[in-house]
Formats: sequence, structure tokens, C-alpha cells
Amino acid sequence: MKKILFNCCTAFLALPALINAQGTRTDYARAEQLLNWNASELVIDDAVRPRFMAGERFWYRNRGANGYAFLVVDMATGAKRVAFDHARLAASLSQAADTAYDPTKLPFRDLTWVNNETAIRFSTGKSKSWTCNVTSYACTGPDTLPVTRASESKSPDGKWIVFERGGNLYLKPSDGSAREVALTTDGTPEYGYGFTTGGTNIVTAARNKTESAPSLTWSPDGKRIATHKWDVRAVRQMYLLETRNPGPILHTYRYALPGDSVIPRYELLTIDVGTKAITKIDKGALEVSNTTCCWLTTDTAFKDVKWSPASDRLFFTAGKRSFKELELFSADASSGVSKSVLRETGKTYVETNQNSGGVTNWKPIAGGRQVVWWSERDGWGHLYHVDANTGAILHKITTGDWIVSDLLSVDETLGWVYFTARGREKERDPYFRYLYRAKLDGSAIELLTPEDADHDIAMSPSGKFVIDVYSRPEVPPVSVIRRPDGAKVAELQKADISRLVAAGFRMPRPFKVKARDNSTDLYGLLWFPANFDSTKTYPIVDYIYPGPQVGSLGGRQFRATANGSANALAELGFFAVQVDAMGTPGRSKAFHDAYYANMGDNGLPDQIATIKQLAARHKQIDLDRVGIYGHSGGGFASTDAILRYPDFFKVAVSSAGNHDNRSYDYTWGEKYQGAWKKLSDTTDTFDSQSNWRLARNLKGKLMLSYGTLDDNVHPVATQLVIDELIKANRDFDLVVMPNRNHGFAGEPYWVRRTWDYFVRHLLGVEPPVGYEIRAAGQ
Repeated sequence: MKKILFNCCTAFLALPALINAQGTRTDYARAEQLLNWNASELVIDDAVRPRFMAGERFWYRNRGANGYAFLVVDMATGAKRVAFDHARLAASLSQAADTAYDPTKLPFRDLTWVNNETAIRFSTGKSKSWTCNVTSYACTGPDTLPVTRASESKSPDGKWIVFERGGNLYLKPSDGSAREVALTTDGTPEYGYGFTTGGTNIVTAARNKTESAPSLTWSPDGKRIATHKWDVRAVRQMYLLETRNPGPILHTYRYALPGDSVIPRYELLTIDVGTKAITKIDKGALEVSNTTCCWLTTDTAFKDVKWSPASDRLFFTAGKRSFKELELFSADASSGVSKSVLRETGKTYVETNQNSGGVTNWKPIAGGRQVVWWSERDGWGHLYHVDANTGAILHKITTGDWIVSDLLSVDETLGWVYFTARGREKERDPYFRYLYRAKLDGSAIELLTPEDADHDIAMSPSGKFVIDVYSRPEVPPVSVIRRPDGAKVAELQKADISRLVAAGFRMPRPFKVKARDNSTDLYGLLWFPANFDSTKTYPIVDYIYPGPQVGSLGGRQFRATANGSANALAELGFFAVQVDAMGTPGRSKAFHDAYYANMGDNGLPDQIATIKQLAARHKQIDLDRVGIYGHSGGGFASTDAILRYPDFFKVAVSSAGNHDNRSYDYTWGEKYQGAWKKLSDTTDTFDSQSNWRLARNLKGKLMLSYGTLDDNVHPVATQLVIDELIKANRDFDLVVMPNRNHGFAGEPYWVRRTWDYFVRHLLGVEPPVGYEIRAAGQ
């Protein structure tokens, strides 16, 4: 399940503004311009995103006052230089490609340094790749070989590549000096080695020919890989129909649902890449669960399996389908014999990180004799120093009413553990991340990034430097280099948003309100309408993503929260609001578990409490005109809102919603709703969360949408709601997106239809007919 905001770029089109009976101005053209400022050229010297190089350096692409440039930074001094002569490269590439290229806007965003950093390799799109020497500026190409293959996993020394094909793993030298060699031969597409999927997006990947790196991890000495053999042979088959002329195409894929008797399983193993010897870990077939969201792997990283520093032992977690139990094991890499290190249990679900897609917060140290382990056993996520032989807790590294966010590194020589955390700095936003270090024995903890802001941290591979980008929702980013003790080496740049503000961009206003219990603090953002007049009233539109793996805001960085969709809605004449309700991560375990086994809650009581409190503070908010929208889990929640609270929410827009989690991936529904159990011939434990059972409650305006090739949330989830609305004789609107998968929320057509719906039904204005939001560059 992914949280998706409107996401498309725009060209500014002249269009007269619309004005409703209350005098509210609705300007589609300006809303379009603001919709995706993230893809615009309106921010100068934005956040630095380092790509690390040898010699304590990194490169990044930066938008300066006069255009884009690739820069190289020496971390020891903070000195910056241009990576190459942009004018010479543009001239050479223009001649070679017979196309005119602007040196301030070269036709690539990413690059790979090759030939000992004497050349760069990049793609200009449409499968065209080039190699340009940055000394002679000779460019060769184009060729159809990708700059880097996502399907390949390189050894630590870069000399060998492992890739997956047809369920088997193959080895080849990275320099192409020899032919590939099969590491496995008995794999099949449904019982194969190194698969990365947890059951979703299979049809999408196949149609788009998307490459994914195999799920494996190299030993530090590069002699072995650890991987798994993935078994979905008897898992339920699902079906999707692709719209084609003259006839449709049927797609099938394996996908387990809550309550299914068969779910994916996997066997762990190691492979000696020199001898090709396979050693199976002695745990047999393990049930697929996850320790963070979502599925087994995150971003194709084999995140729950880690090597000891000496490459002789393999550490891995094994969960149960109930998600209430997680065990850490250590196995001999040569024999496959394993032993239990520790076991975590919980009343709801056990995780190793609250962050969606976050790293697993544990790490073998001391040659594999000890482990730094993250646990919520005391109600907050903290780090523990554990004896890997006995499982005994040697020290509690961190403690208190705050949460460790990400474990970054361990300096074993000096005994420091580096991590980000939230909530420790009192009287500040508890969602702000800060960088800390603590002694392994728990005797000391130090704040390394004191600025009152959210700190996005990237540590250099050596651990000698930290790139810290700090910002707030209403304050643009500052990028600095620090040493491990927090001392600043240099301020690299500070974002200039003057052009963005001139274009009409509005800063959000952070707020704090009380949750449904009138005790717990909630934090969110409010955007005021354009041309705000304190003597008038305005409707309010709530963007919702209920979690439980991420909240509506998702983060506290300027770029993450000062989003274009909210600004666009404000430009159209609405208050726009986002709040992280109870049941979302980043706080205590109890806060995260707030509606466990009751997913129909969706945090909606907190959304309502928030809007009512904001209306008490700002009398211009009209509580009779409240709208709500969301995609995926937000689509589930927005429909739930208008059906469960029909007298409060008057308009809802819902796309790709998992409206009944019985029809969604079991690792989602069973993790957050609990095990599926039949209660009677007509009821079960998932009844309370299904939207279709509430269809008869509809009073307001509801627009639904789904993609016909959505292999994440199957179309049947929305179709169940449609069927019940028809049975109840309720009027609603429907947009079917042919051949779209799950990620269509940012399509210009759907964004425009969403705007139209709120403008028509909350502002009382007829939107412009057929207004076209144009994609970037059009």
C-alpha cells in the first residue's frame, strides 16, 4: 500500500478565474502552475542529495540561479567544483546526437562515473545511452545498453555480478571477460531463487518489462551470497483483464488473501560463488511476513538477512503469519546450522522499525558475537545491546518516552551507535528527526544536530562525514556537512524559494490539536485559501492517508509536506488540511496500535476532531462544506468517511481504495486487522472494516475510481462498493481507468476530475469544461 499525492507537472495556461456566490475566486491556471512545484525550476539551491564517490567525495545535481549543474564536493573541506565542463559536453553531445542541447539543462539527471572517473555514462531516454569522456569530451553512442541494470547485484569489490532469470541465479564478471555461469538450475518462475516480490505489482512489472535486483546479500568478503528460494506454486491465482483491440488479454498472478490456507513461503540458503556450492539454512520453509511495511523486501534490499562482519555467520529474522512473533537467528554459513538469538512477542504486531520502507534496526557487531537490536518491548522503539550467543541483554542503549527512527551505523572502535530519533527534544514537533549517538553501554547520549527542524541524514560509507539536510514544513532546506561529533564542516547551500513564492506558493501553517480522547496531541498542517478574506467562509478539504504504515503527512521535510496538491486546492478556494491521526507511526507503540483489529476506524474520529478544532480557531472554515480525498489506503478511508460519518463529510473522492481488506494482500489485512476468523455462517472478523457494508449510508457526493490492471489493490475492492451502492439505489460517480495499475493518482485527467468534483459540489461553481492539465514539458 503506498501513500500517493497528486503528482504531475504543468504548463501555465491563461483562463479566466471563476467566482462563486460567496465571491470565492477559483483559478485553475494558477492551481495548475502550483500543482507540482517539485518538478519545477522555481527553487534555487534545493536540498543536496549526495551520491558518494571514492576519496571522501560525492556528486549531486543542483538547480542554480542560471540552470542545472553537476557538482562534486570534497567532504573534508566542503569545497565544491563543477563535475565537468557543461558547455563542452553539451556541444559534443549535440554534435554526436544531431540535437541541440542546453548546457544549463543537460538531458539527464543521473550518471555513472566509468573508466576511473575519466568518463560519465548516462541515458537520454528512449533506451538511448551515451558515454562521454570528461577530458577530451568525445561522446560515443547511442547504444541500447542501460547505464546500470536494476536486475544486477554487484559483489563488494565490483568484479562480479549476480542476476536472476526465469527463477535461477547466474554469475558473470562485471567486465564482460567471461560468459555467465548458472549458480542454480532447478528454479522455476513459481519456485525460484532470489525473487523480490511479495505478491503485488507482478502484472505491472511484466507488462512494463521492469527489472528488479534479485533478493540477495553479498558477504563482506565477496565469497558468498545469501538468498532465498521463493515458493508460490499453490498460492491463490488472481486475474486481470487488459483492454486491447480486437480482444482483451487475460493476466494471471499469484496473490494470497487473508484467511487463505496457502501463503508464500521461502527457504534461506547461501551460495559459494567460487565453488557454486549451495548450503541450505536448517529452518526449512518459512512463512512470509514482514518486519516493516511492506511485504518481505523493501526496495529490493534483502533487509531481514545480514552477514556477520567476518562473513562466517548469517543473521536473519523469522516471523509468524500472526505477526505477533519474531525470532532472530544466527546460522553457520558453511553448514547451515542455526540457533536462536532472541525472540520478540507482542499483542498486535512485532516490527523492527516503524518507518514505512525503513531499514531494519538491528546490526551484528563484534564479529557476530553481539547484536544491536531495536524493540518496542517497553512501549517505545529503543536500541538494545545483545549477546548473540545467549540472547542476554548486555545494555539498554537508549531509553525514554521517544522513539529511535533509524539505526545508521556503529563505531565499534570508539563504542558509539549512530541513529536518528524522534520525540526526545521536548517542546518541539515530535515528528522531527534528529541525529544522535549513544554509547553501546548506554552511559551517554549526544544530540548531534541541534537545529529545531527535521534532519534528513546521509552518512558517508566510511562514517567519517554526515550530510545533513534540515528543514521544516514552512522553512526551506539548509544542507550542511558535519563530522561524526556533529561539528559543521561547511554549509553547502540554503534553498532560495523567492521564485516559488512569487508564483503564488503558500506556506502551510503547522498546528497542534487534541485527538478524539481530548488528551493526546496531534500534529498537522493547514493551508489557507488564495485571496483569503476574513469576512467570508470557505469549504475545507482533508487529504487522508490512514496508515498504519505512514500518515497523511508522511514526513516533516519542506519538500515532503509543502506539497503542490494542497497549494493547488488552496488556489481553487479551499482550506486544505492534513493531520497524522492516531494509528499512524512515529510515536509510541500504543499510538501506532490505536485502531488495531478495527481498520474501519481509519483515524476518522481524529480527522473530525481536528477539523472541528480548526474551525473553532478559524471561523472562516465552513463545517457544512467538508470534503475528503485519498488514494489507495486513502481511497479506503475517504469512502469510509462519507459512509460512516455522512452528516460531517459532504463530498469524497476515492481512488484505488482497498475497500475490503479481505480482497487485499494478507500481509496487510492480517497484520493490522488480525487473523481472519469465521464467526458465523454470515459474519467474520473482517466485517467491521468493509466499506460495502456501509453503502446504504451514503448521503453526500462520492466519486470512485480504479485502474483495470491494478495488481496491488484488485479492482474487485471498488466493484464490491459499486454493487452495494446500486443495490441501495444511491447516486454516485465513477471513473474507470483502463489498463492503469495502482499508481494513477497523479494522472492529469484524474487530478482535474478531482478538482472539478470539489469545485462543483463544495464551492457551488461549474468548473471550466474540459480543462486540460498538461504534463511536464508539454
